[in-house]
Amino acid sequence: MKKIRYILVLVAISLIASSCSQEWLNINEDPNNPSNTVASVDSRLAWIQHHYLYAQMTAGTRTTYITQQNTYTTTTARDGRSAGWNPSSAISTTPYQWFFVVSAANFKDLEEKATKEEAWHYLGAVKAIKAAGFMLMTDWYGEMPYTEALGEAVTPKFDDGKTIFEGCLADIDKAIEYFNMTQPATATPLKKGDSWNDGDVQKWLKMCYGLKARWLNNLSKKSAMYNPDAILTALNNAPTSNADNTVVNHVDVASDNVGDVMWADPLMASIVFDNVGMNTNVRITKWYEDILTNFDNKGIEDPRADKLIPWAQFKQGKEFIRSKGVDMQSDIRLNKGPFPTTFNAKNEAITNNGRTIPAHAWYCNTSDPNRWGDTVYVSFRSSAIGYYGDTDDLYQWADGTIASTGTFYSRPDAPTHYLCYHEMCFIKAEVLFKKGDKTGAFNAYKEGIKAHIELMNQKLKTYGNVNPNKSPMNQADIDNFLNNAIGDATNVTLGKIMTQKYISMSFSQQNWNDMRRMDYSPNAYLGWDIPYEYYKTAEAQVSIPLGKQWRRIMQVSHEINYNSDNWAASHPHAKDNDIWSYPVWWDTAE
Repeated sequence: MKKIRYILVLVAISLIASSCSQEWLNINEDPNNPSNTVASVDSRLAWIQHHYLYAQMTAGTRTTYITQQNTYTTTTARDGRSAGWNPSSAISTTPYQWFFVVSAANFKDLEEKATKEEAWHYLGAVKAIKAAGFMLMTDWYGEMPYTEALGEAVTPKFDDGKTIFEGCLADIDKAIEYFNMTQPATATPLKKGDSWNDGDVQKWLKMCYGLKARWLNNLSKKSAMYNPDAILTALNNAPTSNADNTVVNHVDVASDNVGDVMWADPLMASIVFDNVGMNTNVRITKWYEDILTNFDNKGIEDPRADKLIPWAQFKQGKEFIRSKGVDMQSDIRLNKGPFPTTFNAKNEAITNNGRTIPAHAWYCNTSDPNRWGDTVYVSFRSSAIGYYGDTDDLYQWADGTIASTGTFYSRPDAPTHYLCYHEMCFIKAEVLFKKGDKTGAFNAYKEGIKAHIELMNQKLKTYGNVNPNKSPMNQADIDNFLNNAIGDATNVTLGKIMTQKYISMSFSQQNWNDMRRMDYSPNAYLGWDIPYEYYKTAEAQVSIPLGKQWRRIMQVSHEINYNSDNWAASHPHAKDNDIWSYPVWWDTAE
């Protein structure tokens, strides 16, 4: 932990000395003598937001493999192992680093400066982010240094999940209190430093109440603490339309090529792009494809399918064809599939492994004929104007054939739907369904689907009609889906509610929280199952013994190496190989 504290100091100083083309990241007040007193509240908040969001969304993208939205072309890489429920310690580090090292390290200085100038709205913002960040830590690891984490202790004690959870609820309430205060005219306006809501205090308030509703609903296993009416009360003050959403808008611009102080990732691009869109090895699963193309076995395709599943151009006429999903209930990945694809960009045929590959055609460079058909699986890869210096975000082969369109959430300019109305609708639907109000539950469930489609279309309409993935959804298709594919109040089920919530929350950490709350039940997630290869992999069953499920992430190596005594005392099974299978506090009945 002493080593980590040195890193915190160095990174905090480097943040003050950094700059960016956007005004809210320009903090070079004294580049020759950076110190923790230089950064203003507005410049420091922007960096806190950026780095916390990176932690949150990296956790979200990594859990897409656990929950079977995405898979990977190998079983040995970090994300490939997660897709097979064979966890590795490599998954643990990044959310911890980005939250503690470059976001939380700045809390104290911002709070002191904001208090001095009575910038109450900045105090509200930092309290909200602190609450969200530590809630991510307990969602992810269970136990964590909390009460001593940001103080002077070199080896801070660990707190249990209940302490962290209740502390986060207290902080979100404090954030609400600060946002309800009026700042003096001399205080820095929130608009000057806010990169999420453009200084709109009402949106911040709705965001805080939305987080509170989410977290209270995560207590669904704790009968003594779960309070449906408290959740509904929070929802009344949370987003009630898409106009209330906290959406972080990212851009793909030529100037965004400097790289972050932590990694070399672009500063202004989507974090899902950083984690998935740069990668040629990520594929969608058949389960995710199925719930988008044949929800509830109605044979009516979700209009979002074209936007959430990548496309590529095939054949001589460069015909757009949508990716197929990898069947995680098959042995495909145990047989070296899905094999990476390549392309013959030449004007003449070539020979590969004893077969003829036509000009301008896809192929898999392998002698195994069972893998030659894996060209049907398209990666999430996007290009970028900033990061790659390209002219657009379409990933292309050498002859201009589009190798992948990317997807709605994985392009560099994709929005981050941080806290939105559609999630609130699905929380309401779940609560009302459990209360026996099927009509109210159905109406909220349908409204959640509609809200998410409309929110996606807001961004899609800015593109025009570039390709099937990057164009608006047709209203007739939307109406047909909403009116004929999702059922009605007489047959609404928790499974329909949660499965549609899963789609609307793609790439969100909350999907994993929900799946754990629902014990990975196929009744809650229609057609879902643990990946086939888990049952065939002895190593996976050491980390997650047969009969158990993936419930947490093993503690990060920084705590294990530098705070070992407190780590060992944090959980009775902290040192055991199967710690992955032990529920975090809110995921238990007691």
